[in-house]
Amino acid sequence: MSAFETELQVALNAVQQACRLCRTVQTTITSEVLDKRDQSPVTIADFGSQAVVCRIVGDHFPADPIIAEEDSAALRWPENAPFLAAVCDHIRRLGIDANSEDVCSWIDRGGATEYSQRFWTLDPIDGTKGFLRKGQYAVSLALIIDSRIEVGVLGCPNLPVSDADDAPVGTLFYAVRGQGAFVQPLDTDAAPQPIHVTGTTDPMLARFCESVESGHSSHNESAAVAQKLGLTATPVRMDSQAKYATVARGFADAYLRLPTKTGYFEKIWDHAGGVAVVEEAGGRVTDINGKPLDFSRGRELNQNRGVIVTNGHLHDQIVAAVQTILASEASAG
Repeated sequence: MSAFETELQVALNAVQQACRLCRTVQTTITSEVLDKRDQSPVTIADFGSQAVVCRIVGDHFPADPIIAEEDSAALRWPENAPFLAAVCDHIRRLGIDANSEDVCSWIDRGGATEYSQRFWTLDPIDGTKGFLRKGQYAVSLALIIDSRIEVGVLGCPNLPVSDADDAPVGTLFYAVRGQGAFVQPLDTDAAPQPIHVTGTTDPMLARFCESVESGHSSHNESAAVAQKLGLTATPVRMDSQAKYATVARGFADAYLRLPTKTGYFEKIWDHAGGVAVVEEAGGRVTDINGKPLDFSRGRELNQNRGVIVTNGHLHDQIVAAVQTILASEASAG
């Protein structure tokens, strides 16, 4: 058995189950959305996905902490009882016997906050706004040991398996450190296929990914970087860590997440699964200063600023261009 085979199989099962729940919710989605304190939306699917993943991971590895995005506090408010009942109903549709207290306790298994030698990090729905508009979103799960990502899984229910016109929709990407990155259909038993980043070395030929939401990454600065590098291709805009998957399998050459708020730090669950897949596909991930992402600081990447994801060949050139643009803006401001 290869290293982390058990962890990988548990993670794949957990993400697949969560994706099934998310799809069911998305087909019947209404205005059932709670607003979190940071004004970001959270849906029945966010809570249901986290409950499902934390239940499966927690049952197999009860000693492993899980750092996840959500908690059950708002669900426990009396006025949100119908919302909680809907979460329970969707979990039962997966064949899981669950009452309200079970669901809340599973969600709260993801309540770890501090760094541990071995822990999991989960984003139950990365790209909730994309989910709500029925665009791209991802379920992202990663195992981190001694600050290194050992296993990463991304479930992308709305991402086609290939670029063929008749390609089935729904993909599962995964990677184990040192063992490569793979993609397989979300809904079939088709054999996984290895994926690799592009071999593009000329930045003028590169294609960028960036967030749909300009609040997540500065579109103006990305455009300035593209202009400096001589890029002419229109950027691929999509939500979530599906952008990592797009770079990993060679459908784009780079993904820029440039800072938009002073003092804001990226959350580890927004990146860990995607980092594992890109790096094992041959790519490179750093912050905007060229520093590797530091997953030893708990919930936040507070030693890093922004994120740059590339096929590796273009990385240093893109980091240099970003630094030049940001320095120019700082001197002008």
